[in-house]
Amino acid sequence: MTKNTNENFRKLRSEYYSNGVGAGSNRVVDSAKGALLYDVEGNEYIDFYGGIGTMNVGHCHPKVVKAIQDQAAKLTHSCFQVNAYPVALTLAERLCSLTPGTFDKKAVFFNSGAEAVENTVKIARYNTKRSGVVVFENGYHGRTLLTMTMTSKVKPFKFGFGPFAPEVYRMPFGDKVGASALNDFFIKHVNPEDIAAVVVEPVQGEGGFIAPPPDYFQELVKICRDNGILFVSDEIQSGMGRTGKMFAIEHWGVEPDLVAVGKSLAAGIPLTAVVGRAELLDAVHTGGLGGTYNGNPVACAAAHAVLDIFETEGMLEKSIALGEKIRSKFEKWQKEFTKVGEVRGIGAMSGFELVKGPDMQPDADAAQQLVNYCQDNGAIVLSCGIYGHVIRCLAPFVITDEQLEKGLSIIENGLAKICK
Repeated sequence: MTKNTNENFRKLRSEYYSNGVGAGSNRVVDSAKGALLYDVEGNEYIDFYGGIGTMNVGHCHPKVVKAIQDQAAKLTHSCFQVNAYPVALTLAERLCSLTPGTFDKKAVFFNSGAEAVENTVKIARYNTKRSGVVVFENGYHGRTLLTMTMTSKVKPFKFGFGPFAPEVYRMPFGDKVGASALNDFFIKHVNPEDIAAVVVEPVQGEGGFIAPPPDYFQELVKICRDNGILFVSDEIQSGMGRTGKMFAIEHWGVEPDLVAVGKSLAAGIPLTAVVGRAELLDAVHTGGLGGTYNGNPVACAAAHAVLDIFETEGMLEKSIALGEKIRSKFEKWQKEFTKVGEVRGIGAMSGFELVKGPDMQPDADAAQQLVNYCQDNGAIVLSCGIYGHVIRCLAPFVITDEQLEKGLSIIENGLAKICK
């Protein structure tokens, strides 16, 4: 029997688990509750990364736990494409009512964010009879062959894994140029009549918590409509209330043809969905979409509980309040610490750059020092961004004021140390 110490479990990981998987912390987590994590030695940590955005309603929420237990005692799996079951059908109904769009909608379930995004492309290609896909610099869409191709950052996501999928075109995101540049892009790089879909994160996650200008998506969607291109909103990280709206694209008042939903949909249980125009999802031939575990009943039950929590416990209001608090603190640090650069994101999906020198160059070393300091002092934070220099906040919405202030104090103390 392995003794419960971080060191012993790290040895097991080193000996038996692939080194190809990242190791962001020396701690081995044993349990969690709300916004707190506990390692195998009983040490407590404040969660500022939320299972990388999967725990918006908090760890082990009682309603989610009960829903999982009840469903597991009734039906753990049957394979939806062979025998459907009520918990998946009623969840599809709820998601169709929640995603933006006044048109008739349908849904289909998957297991991972990458799988959902990849299927938006399949659906778009099938309907348009076109093969091209436009994505954006700094974007992250997953680790399958196609979504890895769509992802912008080379290391660690793409390095050594080529050749990549064809017909994927990349252009700058809204922080650099306006959406009208897409028209120029169609002149210089690809004919719009060859493009099936434009796939975009409303707020870029792994790319550095980047949000575009106010009118960006309205212009982008108009260009898509004018050219018969489907507009796909990748809400895997930015959805489920993370920005203060149920889906981040709602901040711009546009209606995507397809929406990819994931991460916090089922509070950490693997479940994602594509929701969109009914005629698009219905056009695909029977059997063209699906998979063995897609829409697993236990995962669907967890998702129902999550949506119930949003309805009864004011999760969107909690998200907005959390966003205001962290944004205020980040902007305060921007004034106090020379290494804190741009404050980015929207609402509770906010982060800040760490920079160096008079020209404010990305400082990935400082970001890693801050991550290490926080972990050593009781808060788990992560960096992100193309250059690894952005500190992000994905704390559960249920974090208490006391926990939040304690965690922010740890980050602030770390900033003071690295800015000496």
